[in-house]
Amino acid sequence: MSIWTSLEPASTTVDPGSSTTVRLRLRNTGDVVEEYRFVPVGAISPYIGVEPATVRLYPGTTGTVELTFAPPRTPDATAGPNPYGVQIIPTEHPEATTVVEGNLTITPFVEIRAELVPPTVKGRFRGRPKLAVDNLGNTALIASLSGSDTGDELSYTITPSNIRIEPGRAAFVDATLKPHQITWAGQKQQRPYELTVKRSGAEPLGVEGTYIQRSVLPYWMMTVFSLLLALTITGIVLWLGQKPDVRTLAKPQPAGAVALPQPDVPLPETALPPEAPKQQDPAPQVTSNGDTDTDTDTGQGQEQEQEQEPEPDSGKGEETEKTEERGPLPFRAGDEPNIFVQFAQVRLAKVSYCRLDDVVSAGRMDAPTVKALACWQKTNDQRINSTLVESDGLGNLGRATMTSLLAAHFNDRTTQPLNTGDKTPELPWVQAIVMWGSNYELDNGDVERMTSLAETNIAYLNLNQIKGTVTEQTAREIGYYQDAVNLPNTGVVDRPTLAAMKLGKVKGQDSPGTVTATAWPPAPKP
Repeated sequence: MSIWTSLEPASTTVDPGSSTTVRLRLRNTGDVVEEYRFVPVGAISPYIGVEPATVRLYPGTTGTVELTFAPPRTPDATAGPNPYGVQIIPTEHPEATTVVEGNLTITPFVEIRAELVPPTVKGRFRGRPKLAVDNLGNTALIASLSGSDTGDELSYTITPSNIRIEPGRAAFVDATLKPHQITWAGQKQQRPYELTVKRSGAEPLGVEGTYIQRSVLPYWMMTVFSLLLALTITGIVLWLGQKPDVRTLAKPQPAGAVALPQPDVPLPETALPPEAPKQQDPAPQVTSNGDTDTDTDTGQGQEQEQEQEPEPDSGKGEETEKTEERGPLPFRAGDEPNIFVQFAQVRLAKVSYCRLDDVVSAGRMDAPTVKALACWQKTNDQRINSTLVESDGLGNLGRATMTSLLAAHFNDRTTQPLNTGDKTPELPWVQAIVMWGSNYELDNGDVERMTSLAETNIAYLNLNQIKGTVTEQTAREIGYYQDAVNLPNTGVVDRPTLAAMKLGKVKGQDSPGTVTATAWPPAPKP
C-alpha cells in the first residue's frame, strides 16, 4: 500500500483576518481502490480547512485537495513561521497513514488599546491615575510612556516608563501628576493632559485625561471666613458707636472732714433671710475593730441596687435565626460542579487580565475560581463602568458575569452581519450570549441548548473550533436580546449591542432569574 503526495506551494504566507489556499496533490500508487481522509494537525490546525474532506482514488489515478488557511486577527494567531501537517488516512488500510508537512508564515499586526483609569482625577497637590495598555496584536509590544499638557502646568512621574507586553496581555502603569503651582484659595482648576504610548517607527497613541486641581483652602471656607470677618468688623463699629454714658453719684467731701462710721440700722424682719435648719450629723458608730463607720452600709446599698436590676428577657433565647433563601442562580462558592462554571474556568485561563493560572477542580466554584471571577468583575466594573458585582455578587457566576465573559471574546470593531447559510465558529458565542442575556426563566429546553453551547465554546478555547450554520432564527434571537435590554431590534450585533453585552446587560438585571429545569445544574464535561 503506497501513496505519492505533493504540496503546492510547500510554504505560504497569510495575513491575520484573511485567507490563503494551498493545493495538496496525491496519487494512489497501489493496486487497490482506496478512499483517503484528511485531518489537519499541529498548533495552527484550528485555522486549516480541507475541501473535500475525503477523496476516493483508483490505482494509478491522481486527486487534488485544497487546504484553506484562515487565521483570525487575534493574539492567538502567533506571528512568524508556523509548521503544520495533514494526516492522510486510508480507509481500507489505516495502518498506512502518512503525514504531509508544510509551513505557514503568519504576518505580524499591531493593535493597541489604552485607557485611563479613571479618566478624571482630583487632588490638591497631586493626582494618581492608572494607564491600562492592552496588546491586541500578535507580536510583543515594546513602548515608552510620557505625559504632556498644552500649558506645561504639570510634571509627570510614570512607573514603569518602558513596557513590554506579550500578545493578548495587558499592563497597568502608575502615573503621578504634580502641578507646578499650588492653588491656595479660590475655585478648582481643570487641567487637561495626555499620556502617550510611543513605539519605534509608529504613530504615538495618546490617551486624554483631566486633572482637577483643588485649592488648599476650599472655596466655601473662604466664604465663611469672609462673612465672619465682616460680622466682626460690623460688631466693633456698632459697639464703638453705642458707647454708654457713665455718670457717678458720689459727692466730693469738704477739705479736712473725717468720714464717720454709719450707725447700725436693723433691717425689718421681713428682709432677713429665713434661717436654714441645721442638720445634725449622725453619731459615729465604732466597729468592733475600732474604725469609725459614718454612713450606711455600702454593701447593703449594693444589694438593693442589684435587686432593682431588671431580669434579662428570657424570650430572646427562644428566637430562631432566620436564614436567607436563595435560588439556583448565581453559582457561589461551594456549589455543585457544573458545565457553566467549567466554561468560565477555561475562559478565564485565556483572558489578558485576571487570568486563572492556578490548578482548579473542573466545574467547581473553588477558591482560585472565585478569586479570578471577583477580579474579572471588579476590573470590568472599573474599566467600562459595568455593574457585575452589583448584579451577581462579588465572586459569584450569574447571568450578567457570564454574558460579559462571553462578549469579551469579540473586539470593539463592528461585527460583520451573519448571513443565512454561513458557517462560522463564532456563531455559538453569539448564541450563548443571547441565551444568557434574554432568557429570564430557564426550562429543560433552554438548559439543554445552553449546555451544548458551553461544550462547543470550551472546544473552541481548546483549539477545536466547531462551525455553526447561521439560520433566520439567529437574527430573531439577537432581536430578542435587543428587546430585553431596550435597544433597537436590528437583528445584528452592532456596536451598541456589543457594548451592552460587554457590560453584562441582561433581562431582569436586578434579579438572578429562575430555573424550572429538572436536571440542574448540568454536570461538567469529563
